Amino acid sequence: MVSLSALWLPIVLAAVAVFVVSSIIHMVFKYHNKEYRKLPNEDGLMEAIHAENVTPGFYSFPHLASAKDMGSEEMQAKFKRGPVGVMNIQPNGPPSMGKLLGMWFAYSLLVGFFAAYLAGRTLGPGTSYLTVFRVVGASSFMAYSFAHLSDAIWKQKPWSMSLKHVFDGLIYGLVTAGVFGWLWP
Repeated sequence: MVSLSALWLPIVLAAVAVFVVSSIIHMVFKYHNKEYRKLPNEDGLMEAIHAENVTPGFYSFPHLASAKDMGSEEMQAKFKRGPVGVMNIQPNGPPSMGKLLGMWFAYSLLVGFFAAYLAGRTLGPGTSYLTVFRVVGASSFMAYSFAHLSDAIWKQKPWSMSLKHVFDGLIYGLVTAGVFGWLWP
């Protein structure tokens, strides 16, 4: 067993490495740029949402208060007529990239912490690079990727978008595993 205090360096360096790699993915490769499409009448829709004073939050439409509502003729008609969707309304103003990047780094630290916890409880000092790589890689890949699959299922996010994020998660998991394998005590 390896204590978490002995793994602080790989936790921090893995988070830094993931942060750098994710920056390269988004600023150099840019394969995520076309994931979001512009609405045909964006200004009109934005004005309608503004006029209704819709506050920040996650919305579904048509909205079901309970599963029983799905059986009503009125709700069936709304679903057939459409549109059907989910919508995330964020606070007004440009996104605070500093805050978002800080939260991403904190998330990467959290992934590294739990990968360290799992590996530290299952592997001993001197464990081979490849064994550490497999344990940390599998756990960090799951942490970075699996929520995107759930979003594709339940929020009906396009599978192509979700699979790109799963691919990113694979890269982040491999980077995390490499750092831990390299610095394993």
